[in-house]
Amino acid sequence: MTPTPDRTPPRVPPLSRTTVAEAALRLLNETGLEKLTLRAIATELDVKAPALYWHFKNKQELIDEMATEMYRRMARDAPESLSTLDPGPSAPALPWRDRLLVANRSLRHSLLSYRDGARVFSGSRFTGTDHAEHSEIQLRALLAAGFGLDQAVRTLATTFSYTLGFVTEEQGVHPVRGERREGYDVAERGERLAEFPLSAAAGTHLFEEYDAHFEEGLQLILDGVSARYGVR
Repeated sequence: MTPTPDRTPPRVPPLSRTTVAEAALRLLNETGLEKLTLRAIATELDVKAPALYWHFKNKQELIDEMATEMYRRMARDAPESLSTLDPGPSAPALPWRDRLLVANRSLRHSLLSYRDGARVFSGSRFTGTDHAEHSEIQLRALLAAGFGLDQAVRTLATTFSYTLGFVTEEQGVHPVRGERREGYDVAERGERLAEFPLSAAAGTHLFEEYDAHFEEGLQLILDGVSARYGVR
C-alpha cells in the first residue's frame, strides 16, 4: 500500500503580542509605518484581522510592542562592554564617555536596520521592564564616574534624544540604506536656493555624510556634558 503523503500543515506559532510585533517588524521594511495596518499583519500571520484586537486595542499599542521588541533585540546584540559595569579582562569596563559613544552608535545602528525605525521608537512606551536592567547599569556607571543621579539621567536622556532625532531626520532622507527620497538631491537643492548661497552650501552638511555628522554632533554633546558637570 502506498503511504499517504504527510499533509500536516506547518506549525504556526501561537498568536501573542510578541508574535504579532515580530510580524509587524518584518512588514515594516516593506510598507513603512504609515502603511503598516493590522489587516496586513493579519494576512502575514494567516489570521483574520479581528483576532489581533484580542492583543492590541489600537495601532499605538502595537507600536509600543514593536518598540519593545526592537529594544529586546538591541539588548541581545549590544556590545559586551555595555552589559555590565565590569565585564572582566577580556573586555575592560569603559570610561563614561566611551560608554555613551558605544551605546548611541549601537542605538543608531539598530534604528537604521528598520524602515521608520526611529519613528517607531520615538514616544513609544515600553511594555515590559527589559530596558530597566540596561538603564540601571548605565546609571551606575555614570555615578561611579562622578555624576550625580540628576546629571546622569539628563546626560542619558539628552544623548538618547539626540540619537533618536538624528536618525528620524536621516531616515526622512534615506528611508533605508541606499534609498534617497525625492527632493533631497543636494545639487538640485543648491540650484533652487541659488539666491541664498550659504543655505545652498549647507546642503552637503545636512543631507550627506551622515556617519561623520552623527559622530561630530555626539562629541559636541559629550564635550558640553563634561564642561557643565566638571566630569572628565
